[in-house]
Amino acid sequence: MEFSWAEAFSEGEFAFTNERIEQELDVATLPRLKEFLDAVQIRYCLLRAYEEQDARYPLVDSRDLMPPFECELWEYKDLPGFSMIAFDRELESFSEIFQYDILHPVVDVVNQAKGDCCPLENHVTTGNMQTIMARLPKKIQTSFRDQFHREDVTSLHVYPALLPYLVEMDRAQVFARDPLGQYHLMGVFASFPSDFDGELKRFGLQIGKFKMGDNALYERNRMFVNQFLMELYGFPVASERRTSSAVFARRLHKLGERFMVRTLGQSDRVLSTIWNDGTSPRRYPKVEKVALVKVDPERTDLIEQLDRAGCFVDRQRLVVLLRVVYKQHSFHATNIRQDRALSVATQEVIHPLTGKNLSGFSVIRDSSTMLLRLNDIVRGEYVGRMIYHRSEVVESTETAEKRLKVLHAWLVKNQRRIIGYSEEFYAGVTRVLDGYLNPAEVQDALGTPLGDVVQEVRSVYAYIRQARRLHELADIAERKYKGRQLSYLEMLDEAVKLLHNLKFDLANYFDTLIDPLIEIVEKMLDDRYLCRMYVERSEPDLTPRGKEVRKAYFRLVSLFDEIKAIRKSRRSSTAQSA
Repeated sequence: MEFSWAEAFSEGEFAFTNERIEQELDVATLPRLKEFLDAVQIRYCLLRAYEEQDARYPLVDSRDLMPPFECELWEYKDLPGFSMIAFDRELESFSEIFQYDILHPVVDVVNQAKGDCCPLENHVTTGNMQTIMARLPKKIQTSFRDQFHREDVTSLHVYPALLPYLVEMDRAQVFARDPLGQYHLMGVFASFPSDFDGELKRFGLQIGKFKMGDNALYERNRMFVNQFLMELYGFPVASERRTSSAVFARRLHKLGERFMVRTLGQSDRVLSTIWNDGTSPRRYPKVEKVALVKVDPERTDLIEQLDRAGCFVDRQRLVVLLRVVYKQHSFHATNIRQDRALSVATQEVIHPLTGKNLSGFSVIRDSSTMLLRLNDIVRGEYVGRMIYHRSEVVESTETAEKRLKVLHAWLVKNQRRIIGYSEEFYAGVTRVLDGYLNPAEVQDALGTPLGDVVQEVRSVYAYIRQARRLHELADIAERKYKGRQLSYLEMLDEAVKLLHNLKFDLANYFDTLIDPLIEIVEKMLDDRYLCRMYVERSEPDLTPRGKEVRKAYFRLVSLFDEIKAIRKSRRSSTAQSA
């Protein structure tokens, strides 16, 4: 049954009834519990916060929901923030691998007496209330006691009214099943264990970025491994709350648990969920995010579609509730975009009144909008905020320095997409960047304090150009190039052409790109069918076309040997310099 916010919530109040929980909501499975918590937490922590803040609410930029994620440099103390964990089972207090303050559902220990209040029920209710009150700030304890002194605070129908108090706690809420199989709030003030150092080192060894006892290699790659591991679970390298949530979710998934970990940061204003309901075997748990996002004013067609569907939370400011679901990627050393741990799988707009998830809207992925942003940046017309080197906030592009810094941040953020998007999009990006970085005023800036920033921008751009050529080589190795299927002869000819041009620039190539290049070519040369049919056969047994394939193969071998010699020479000279 579709979950309806309009039916579940009474007008202006966050209150459920027991009958609706049992009859209408049917919170009997982890996905249903997730829908229930979505409704309550989105309504209170996002929509109500937006209503109270109005124009002061810091909307999330849609680009912030596209990996790689960046840290926010501000924390909005007046906005709600929390973390929580839900298990699809009963809790076993002594055996659990984390600490929390235990709550006891009244239904576990009490059979209601007809018309009278059972003394044991009062005892359990009072004990639960005191457990929560002990973890609340002093200033709200009295109002909490007045509101809940007769309530079973573990029941889901009380949770919407309880949430404003729970977000005042520093630590996590805990949901689980009771002995009868019903979900309850079973604990508060939970702390997630975080063996981050051990997890980081194990993961780095697993993907080959670390080696036992190699301190220099560890120091070089530690930040890369840190970022990749955190991004797999939907976070930047950020606060302890999000780091511990990600590492704890990783541990639970390895143990085969059915769980849901959720956080809302007061800095990112994003409801992030990591969960596994056991419906399909996956190497990683599912990751999704929900936030209040402003639609780009240039997207007139999208705005019209959203308006017709009644999806705007605020039509004047073009605000929508956006849910983004992500897909994880395993690390491969040969991948040109090897830092890509996460990509957008689907995106849905949540109707602010009914809670329905509406698909078919591309709010955050649009190449034409990216090109518009790039043009605005180089012309000095960009209005928005970028974070330069993770520490400096640049608010506009009114000066040459700000323009270069914003351009650098934009290129770093979008380099994966520039490398992998279509030829038409890539041509548009290079046209804009070449037109901006080559004129005399940028050349003259090299001898000024802006020279370092210009070099940084050029370095990122050079990396993108080189990685794009390697991406083309990887497509050729898959025998798919520029939208067509290649024969073996075409594959070898295209690879020879590309490598012939590449070898003259190889001395200036980034070290991180040379090894993937070598492995891509080795993969082509080791193709079993190619070797068996054209290389291992004797010359007289080949057809005329087969002989052409054989010649192209050995041309590629010759080029490959030259490239390996260049790599060896580079590494030798680097070692001598060191």
